[in-house]
Amino acid sequence: MTKTPLSTDVLVIGWGLAGLVAAAEALDAGRRVILIDQEPRTNLGGQAWWSFGGLFFIDSPEQRRMGIRDSVELATQDWFGNAAFDRPEDEWPRRWAEAYLQFAAGEKRAWLRERGVGFFPVVGWAERGGYGAIGPGNSVPRFHITWGTGPGVVAPFAAAVEQGEREGRVTVLPRHRVAELITTDGAVTGARGAILTSSGAERGVPTSREEIGEFEITAGATIVASGGIGGNHDLVREAWPKRLGTPPAHMLTGVPAYVDGSMHAVSAAAGARLINGDRMWHYVEGITNWDPVWPSHGIRILPGPSSLWLDATGSRLPVPLFPGFDTLGTLAHLRTTGYDHSWFVTSRQIVEKEFALSGSEQNPDLTGKDVSLLVKSRLAKGPTGPVQAFLDEGADFIVENDLESLLEQMRQHPGGEVLDIDNVRREVIARDREIDNDFSKDAQIGMLRSMRGYRGDKLIRTAVPHRLQDPSAGPMVAVKLHILTRKSLGGINTDLDGRALRSDGQVIPGLFAAGEASGFGGGGVHGYRALEGTFLGGCLFSGRQAGRAAAR
Repeated sequence: MTKTPLSTDVLVIGWGLAGLVAAAEALDAGRRVILIDQEPRTNLGGQAWWSFGGLFFIDSPEQRRMGIRDSVELATQDWFGNAAFDRPEDEWPRRWAEAYLQFAAGEKRAWLRERGVGFFPVVGWAERGGYGAIGPGNSVPRFHITWGTGPGVVAPFAAAVEQGEREGRVTVLPRHRVAELITTDGAVTGARGAILTSSGAERGVPTSREEIGEFEITAGATIVASGGIGGNHDLVREAWPKRLGTPPAHMLTGVPAYVDGSMHAVSAAAGARLINGDRMWHYVEGITNWDPVWPSHGIRILPGPSSLWLDATGSRLPVPLFPGFDTLGTLAHLRTTGYDHSWFVTSRQIVEKEFALSGSEQNPDLTGKDVSLLVKSRLAKGPTGPVQAFLDEGADFIVENDLESLLEQMRQHPGGEVLDIDNVRREVIARDREIDNDFSKDAQIGMLRSMRGYRGDKLIRTAVPHRLQDPSAGPMVAVKLHILTRKSLGGINTDLDGRALRSDGQVIPGLFAAGEASGFGGGGVHGYRALEGTFLGGCLFSGRQAGRAAAR
């Protein structure tokens, strides 16, 4: 095997959003950068490229135009009620949370606008909570969709790296897999590992791990921005916390296979402290992708509040576990049922209005910045094209004209044998009776009527309340839902400069971490729960902090 010795000012491991931001910041400071990744160049932008592009802002112009009153104080109340920091090692994550909230209320939006990033005018309301004022959830809508979705967020930072490459200040090395961080006199001074065989695989498609050479790179500063563990189900199950019940036997994968957590162990071997590994963020509205890119490829339904949610046996989920209200609360409840799936029972009218699909490739109008397609797909009658494709082709979708036919098909569907069909029927009929009045004891119906008081929900997100069996709203639809892996909320413990810390709290000279590898900042800026729109933002902020500090 051949070994290629290289040296640079800043070495960035991982070219997802955090790595690209860190590299761009180091370039702005006049430093030479080497950017490496184990995948082929087609994957530049990493996991962020696949995302819906949601970003969390506080008191933004978009919010104000929609009549939303937000403030740092309210957002802090929500964040800390959500995070529930309760461990000694949460000291730096707390500080990161406070700093990020100031960033989200301050220069974050202008910093992105200067780089050409724009935002869809209607602000979404994710993680609605439904508990008390200091409990989990967003008190107001804060989910800002990037015009261009994930690729639109990635683009300016990828462009900065590519410009640096043309100028000879950046070297981009695909197919370089790190096996070891080099340590000299207690400081990290670079990395070594294997060069993998070249690959022409398309974005997201799994690639070979065949080794054809070795590399060694020395650097004044090394930034680990290699992502989390969501593509490795064994690691997810190993880290699964008891508070979320038993690990699922069956999960869909919401990230490419290369999100394998390999740099966690490598960083730990160099002395970095890994914290909060049992904190994770997985969705419960996963559907099997009818056109998969990677193994067990799942897509998340971003649901509005109207569908009836049942567990695998047909029992309705308890208050306030309604669609779109509390992701981890719902996950924890469903793990007590003994089954790995649940069900939406809904109507085509609700699907048309309320079903959005997470992912850049599932939103061609927003991703392609196509205004005419946007108007046609979001405001015209009928589901968006990608949603219709799942209705037509998706293995988890059942469409029937009446309740009895729907129940029969649900019973025959894989996993349907455990349904109490009589109870499902009873729940649907009882829910429909509650719709007949403008008032109701059903908390979900009360909440969805309240949600329509927000203009954004009434315009594009929440259907007019109606009976699920109403023929004019039909046909009826059932969707089998799976657990979908996504994010690691813990990671490498860092200070506010992104400097990696040892178990004694001391800085490891020369080593930095950013993005999901650092729990989006500090080793777990979200605590136990995320407010949504905060993962890309955490990559932006932690990448910026680490890139600037590494360049000093």
